[in-house]
Amino acid sequence: MTTIADVAQAAGVSASTVSYVLSGRRSISAATRARVEASIAALDYRPHAGARALASRRTNVLALVVPLRTDVNVPVIMQFVTSVVTAARSYDYDVLLLTKDEGEAGLSRVAGGAMVDALIVMDVESDDDRVPMLRRLRQPAVLIGLPQRSPGISCVDLDFAATGYAAVQHLAEHGHRNIALVGPAPAVYHRGTSYATRFLAGFNDAVAQFGLTAVAHPCGSNFDGTMECMRQIDTELPSATGLVVHNEMALAPLLNILRASGRRVPEDMSVVAVCPTDVALGLPIPLTSLDIPTQNIGAIAVEMAMHQLDGRQGPETRLLAPVLTERDSCLAVHA
Repeated sequence: MTTIADVAQAAGVSASTVSYVLSGRRSISAATRARVEASIAALDYRPHAGARALASRRTNVLALVVPLRTDVNVPVIMQFVTSVVTAARSYDYDVLLLTKDEGEAGLSRVAGGAMVDALIVMDVESDDDRVPMLRRLRQPAVLIGLPQRSPGISCVDLDFAATGYAAVQHLAEHGHRNIALVGPAPAVYHRGTSYATRFLAGFNDAVAQFGLTAVAHPCGSNFDGTMECMRQIDTELPSATGLVVHNEMALAPLLNILRASGRRVPEDMSVVAVCPTDVALGLPIPLTSLDIPTQNIGAIAVEMAMHQLDGRQGPETRLLAPVLTERDSCLAVHA
């Protein structure tokens, strides 16, 4: 295996000179640099990753913080993970995945140990205790989510308030006057998870704007939870003709429950889902849906981190506009 000493001997320079050429930390004459670079190429020398990190003060590693809780849809979360990893590789970066809910202590351990160059943090709460600490870190941080107060830190996410509004607007424009929201699991609301509270606010704004009658309920992420959610909706608003479903794990049970109760989709009940496209297309009825653009969001998060590392961009917030695709789960209601 070729060493830095081999390169130095071939180029007729000291090992420290080769190190300076690699790191760029000291001015080296053009002629000497050319000899060193020629020797590196001829000997196919590849610096050890640890040595590169010491020389450049970069680890070429991003941390992705994504607590895997029982109430999250792991396949959808993994779409975000895949998008971040794919985008990071395009910058020659690897990703350290942190799935345990360690709060500030976990972030401090990773950042304080100089294990990563930047952090991308998911599962963001509206009043997130981690945000003040992230602002104090030496490494830049990017949130996939939007807390209530976010100055000094970059955020990227789907505009969930606009998404909730768009889902209701679609049903209203199809003549539905009585609608219900099948929301995320109760624990998601209890934690104050940002996307859930923003979506609910947009839903309620649209209900008021279009003069609709509506109910909204959290929904457990299994068949029993979905059954209980629909029981509450049927009790409080038996005249509902449209459902907005902001819970990917409830979609399949919901369609089964509606079918078992004799309600056809879309003839008796229209459904608008908020989910990635592959989820909307993977059910027995292709669902009208507002896409969760996991690939775009992950790529933008990595881009934001890279731009901050290179000093090209300060903290910024980017919310992606919702895109609704009409499929087979909605029909107009005629008075």
